[in-house]
Amino acid sequence: MKPLKNVSRILIAAGSLLLIATFFLPIWKIDLWAPQYPEGLSMQIWLYKLTGQVEIINGLNHYIGMAHIKEEMFPEFKILPYFVAGIIILGLITAFLKNRKILIGYLLVLVLAGCAALYDYWKWGYEYGHNLSDEAAIKVPGMTYQPPLIGYKELLNFGAYSVPDIGGWMFVVLGAILIGVLFFETKTNK
Repeated sequence: MKPLKNVSRILIAAGSLLLIATFFLPIWKIDLWAPQYPEGLSMQIWLYKLTGQVEIINGLNHYIGMAHIKEEMFPEFKILPYFVAGIIILGLITAFLKNRKILIGYLLVLVLAGCAALYDYWKWGYEYGHNLSDEAAIKVPGMTYQPPLIGYKELLNFGAYSVPDIGGWMFVVLGAILIGVLFFETKTNK
């Protein structure tokens, strides 16, 4: 099997190094709109913290019995920075070793990590939106308040929109680079 071409190695290394920006940018965001909040409310999820109007959202969620959102609830915040650093290092090793099988392994690691992150996010949203306090001021029989995994969902009079933020799109860009490099290498090495 021929080694990866230099252009492929540069793209793999550059795409991997792009993830350094995820330490300084939010990776996910949830935006909420309602008649009483026409300007909207937002919460950004980073590798290691939450930002945005979290306390206002907590105040509103209290009325429907949702748990108070605190960074301490998420052990992932302690692990994710190291995990992303590992992905960056693995990408640089892949570029250095020039091996297509290692490239495929790197792509698989990235895809599996993305699937695990989405599942974890869904699981937290499920717990948060279904385990409501019996002491809630507003109770709607059969209503749950799980935010959407990706996209838009109506929750009572609120519209909730959940999508990757700029840091999250960097993971998508890396995945696209790896798929493109793999396609390029397969086509040019026949």
